[in-house]
Amino acid sequence: MLRTRLRDFIITHDDWIFAVADYCHEGGIRSILRYVPDPEGKRGADKKYRKLDFDDAFVFMKKERPEWVSDVHIVPWDSVKQILAPNERLPSLVKKNSKVRAIVNTLKAIPLDKMGVTGSLLAGLENESSDIDFIVYGSSWFKARDIIARAKMEKNPITEISDEMWHEIYRKRKPELPFDEFLRHELRKGNRGMVGGTYFDLLYVRDWEDIAPCLRGRDTGIETIEATVTNADFSFDSPAIYKIDHPEISYVLSYTHTYAGQALVGERIEARGVVEVVGSMKRLVVGTTREPKGEWIRSLTLLES
Repeated sequence: MLRTRLRDFIITHDDWIFAVADYCHEGGIRSILRYVPDPEGKRGADKKYRKLDFDDAFVFMKKERPEWVSDVHIVPWDSVKQILAPNERLPSLVKKNSKVRAIVNTLKAIPLDKMGVTGSLLAGLENESSDIDFIVYGSSWFKARDIIARAKMEKNPITEISDEMWHEIYRKRKPELPFDEFLRHELRKGNRGMVGGTYFDLLYVRDWEDIAPCLRGRDTGIETIEATVTNADFSFDSPAIYKIDHPEISYVLSYTHTYAGQALVGERIEARGVVEVVGSMKRLVVGTTREPKGEWIRSLTLLES
């Protein structure tokens, strides 16, 4: 039986390569097209591929497979030729990629099967400018983040991100927060670093046993709320989930990576997004578009400290 989860890649019978977008796969695998075969493409060795950005992927899919297009791309299970699992790909990358090997050696206290690499490295389509999208599964992620934080203090082989790189990340993310607020939140997250001059992200993915049934809601409008975070166990997941103490809203969810890990338990947050009703429960969803305008999460506690 095929099964897949967030940040896996799938290859269809057309040799299109998709990144799995979440854990919900009713009627097909929710994903985003990333690479398509192209003789003029600049990725790959034996077979050339072209990388598609988010908007180009939707243009391509609306032309080639419009029936697969929703808020993401829904790939039918019978169209899947292969699943690429980040943890299964890691051992071979450790042997041939010195930067991946340096991260794994730094995280030697984490079981190897709790780690993986996604993105272009998972697909075997990396180039010299490729970042490293490094995964740690489940609760081991928090231990890995602490190890990386200590390694950055020693500056060998893991180092902190440069000011120039932070500005580049900010320009890429295009958050609603001013740069100084963005940077204050990011610096304490501890999930980004440099290894051998290459930028890497420490990404969270749930263990199989932590994956719960997905709930669909209906939108009821945009709201701005203030609330106290009471649980942040899945704050680095996608979507990031914050349980809150609020008279109407039970959870804040973020579908944009910018607001993952944005607040800690006990902190007061301000959040603006779309209110969804799921059964008798309401949740606030931030990141209803790829570059959300007029939506955000900020830790008021952090900014006032």
